[in-house]
Amino acid sequence: MSLERTDSSMLSREHYESLLDAAETYREALVVRLCGDVGLRPTELTELTVDSIEQVRIDPPRYLIRVPAVNDGSRRTAYLPTHVERELRRYAQSNGLSTNDRIFPVTARRLQMLVSDIAERASERYDQPVLAELSTSDLRQYFTYTALIDHAVNPRVVKTVGGWGSFEALESYLPEPTDAEIVDAFDAVERPSGSDHGRSQTQSGPMVSDDSVIRLLLAASDRYALLRLDADGYVERWNRSAASMFGYRAGEIVGTHVSTFYTDAAVDDGCPERALSTALEESGSEYEGWRVHKDGSQFRATEVISPLRDDRGRHRGFAVFVRDVSASHEEFEAVRSRRDELEGRYAVAQAHRAVARSLLESTDHEEVETRTCAALTDGRAYEYAWIDRATVTDRRSDWRASSGIEPADVDRLVPDHWQEDGPATDDGEGTLSVATDVPLDIEPEGENGAGSDGEGALARVPLCYGDTVYGTLTVATDRVAAFDADERQWLETLGKQVGYAIAAIRRRNLLLSDRVVELEFACRDDDSFFVDASQRLGCRFELDSLVPISETTQLYYVRLQDGSPADVFDLAADDPGIDDCRLVETDEDGWRVEFVVEGSSPTLTLTEYGVTVIDAVTEGGVTTITAESAADADLRTVLVGLRSGFPNSELVGKREAERTVQTAREFREGLEDRLTDRQEASLRAAYFGGYYDWPRESTAEEIADAMGVSSPTLHNHLRKGQHELLRTFFDDPAGDDVESSRSD
Repeated sequence: MSLERTDSSMLSREHYESLLDAAETYREALVVRLCGDVGLRPTELTELTVDSIEQVRIDPPRYLIRVPAVNDGSRRTAYLPTHVERELRRYAQSNGLSTNDRIFPVTARRLQMLVSDIAERASERYDQPVLAELSTSDLRQYFTYTALIDHAVNPRVVKTVGGWGSFEALESYLPEPTDAEIVDAFDAVERPSGSDHGRSQTQSGPMVSDDSVIRLLLAASDRYALLRLDADGYVERWNRSAASMFGYRAGEIVGTHVSTFYTDAAVDDGCPERALSTALEESGSEYEGWRVHKDGSQFRATEVISPLRDDRGRHRGFAVFVRDVSASHEEFEAVRSRRDELEGRYAVAQAHRAVARSLLESTDHEEVETRTCAALTDGRAYEYAWIDRATVTDRRSDWRASSGIEPADVDRLVPDHWQEDGPATDDGEGTLSVATDVPLDIEPEGENGAGSDGEGALARVPLCYGDTVYGTLTVATDRVAAFDADERQWLETLGKQVGYAIAAIRRRNLLLSDRVVELEFACRDDDSFFVDASQRLGCRFELDSLVPISETTQLYYVRLQDGSPADVFDLAADDPGIDDCRLVETDEDGWRVEFVVEGSSPTLTLTEYGVTVIDAVTEGGVTTITAESAADADLRTVLVGLRSGFPNSELVGKREAERTVQTAREFREGLEDRLTDRQEASLRAAYFGGYYDWPRESTAEEIADAMGVSSPTLHNHLRKGQHELLRTFFDDPAGDDVESSRSD
């Protein structure tokens, strides 16, 4: 069928496909199909219910829509293609609609606007300006045109199913017949009584008989065969074309039943007898299916069976024409497989976009999980999706979000070896697991039908941030060849994205919370370097500052007491978690030491769960960590996450506290108490004089000359003033006993 219309004003098949591709939701695509494939009006769509669908044939299934009465009170019947019926029921099921609920509970105007939005999107995306002004009326015209012209449907049927008031309304869709079409239409009337019919020769010479033409065509290729059966279906005549196709000699096959050429499954199903009886009842039949050579190999064939009758109309047998279509069938299957693959990739890409949008709109941990599952199943990519927020200690799920399936039904799909592994096992690298040939039947036998015996595949990926695993995401699909390398990589990335979103939301909620929970943890796990070093060397570590460098690397600035830095450095050199260390400062109370910690640590784990570490002191083989979390944080999940990496840890105390809010004025006044007059004057002169601009507007010498001091004196004031600024920002002002004045 040509994609272009002879009438340039008519919507083409190419344009219609572009419109469907531009639909971003299942609902949008369904509205377009109901207008363009079924011919419904927007006012009729607003009254449509699941109960409006009626199955009128069982094998093969065929459906009609009893279009509800609208403004004029009239009802009509429309034909519902099978693929649209499946999409319509799937949409109703996914939205929990009952049989009496309206499928589109909006106004007709809203549906018209929806189609206009899709049309504008398609026009911009595919650079087709003709789509910009498309309306629901154009879709109904497209339906009528394709039914009349492309599919040659009886105009009376088109008038009925399309709700057209008269045949005059269809006149504009029917082109004027050409001379050739007129002659061809009446050619069948002329030939039976014409003097030339059946003549063996013309003025130019003798004609070749029809039998000779058939023999020449059959001899020209081994892909065609003609054979004759008796009235009971046994081979009566066998020629060279049949021998070439099937491999039997005439003596081997004459007198054998036609079922010899069918597969065992087709014979068990009664296909040969059914084909002969249908041909006899309907004066001919045509089938396509698998046929069998003499050597047992199969080939794809189309088969035309015509009954043979004598002069008195008595049944004498069958003529069977067989064509080997294996090459075209393989090409078709390859194209269909490629199409299915591309549709699957597109569906996965749409799911990826939907999840990204849902993560941006989520406000808490639970909402991230529920929105992620809903976004993954709102399309064709996945049938079911669920997230297990699991503990490591007892191997069970504390919370399960799901979409497309009830949480209680999930365990019936999970393979046994996954259940043995537990819901949240991961090596920290975001490894994805796939299980194939999994029965996706979640409806028990005898409940609402016999249930489905379809199989599919599951993929499971951890939701991780750094070394922290918040749970596992599992998706189920019945797509063929699902979870290829690209899709697996995408799912692993998705697991990290969801993990990042959970961590970010936890931290944001902590920052915005007016009330916090002060927590105290005790870690005695010697997998921690500081716990091990304090126990072996008898030293004490006190955390001054914690600086994140990357997802898994942190800088620790600690105060070391009661120990030798050299001994500590020797232990650090043998510890794989310590990437580097150096001595920063020595004073009378001990040493300030810098450690570059690579990989898991108790403070890093707590940070990834949205907890702010305030202080950490390690002494005598115990690290005592003081931290803050939001008042609504799930403390059990935090503790389980800490124990997953450091089992010998416990929560030893907690209390709620109001968060102290410091205004900008209070911060400025506190800073002024820290600075001397000369320090403040030097900072102001340097700032407004352009010393801190890049490139600098003034040099230090120019600022010093303007203030009447030497350059070293200015640098001294600036350095001490900057130190106080940074100290005020990084330290807790409320907890410092700061002198209100300092000497110059």
